[in-house]
Amino acid sequence: MADQRPLGLRERKKLNTRKALSDAAVALMYERGPDTVVREDIAERAGVSLRTFSNYFATKYDAVAYRHGHRIRLSADLLRARPADEPLWTALAEALAEPLRTDAAPYGQPPSAQPSTVRAWNATAEMRTALARVDTSALVAALTERIGATPGDLYPQLIANVAISAMNTVLDRFLDDSLEKPVPATLREVFDAIAQGLPAGRDSAAGDPAAR
Repeated sequence: MADQRPLGLRERKKLNTRKALSDAAVALMYERGPDTVVREDIAERAGVSLRTFSNYFATKYDAVAYRHGHRIRLSADLLRARPADEPLWTALAEALAEPLRTDAAPYGQPPSAQPSTVRAWNATAEMRTALARVDTSALVAALTERIGATPGDLYPQLIANVAISAMNTVLDRFLDDSLEKPVPATLREVFDAIAQGLPAGRDSAAGDPAAR
């Protein structure tokens, strides 16, 4: 089992500062395009110095990407809490969907946010690089425990990579305003298709009305 020891005061303060900076970066992401937000803006919004920002994040994109990593870590904890006899892909769908629900919407999107603003950020090479650097080891560890794999086994990492790629695909469709159903419902359909081995053919695609 993963180490569940409580965080000390210093660790909690660091975690709170990191989250405050990320929250500020996400808020500014919705307010402005990527070219008009600088690190100083994020630090000022969070009430800290630029030096403090630099102690936690290398770039503004890393500060935004932290929200994604935070949700993955929450999902790892939620996966451990799912019933042991629940099918793996069902458990993963619920564990990954719940942090999106508690965020109010994907990426913590406020009601007034414009998806086009987020698309502008996601279209940058810097944002894609920052998202690719997000640590997924917590989810891999939870999967290793759940399926009884040996630490270091490739299979849990493969499952995590497929699951996160599927989630990102759904979120991209959400930002394109092309989803017919809410993100959690679509995610369940996608993971159901993965569990079936991704059957070939348009009529078998998750989310296609003809398949339902």
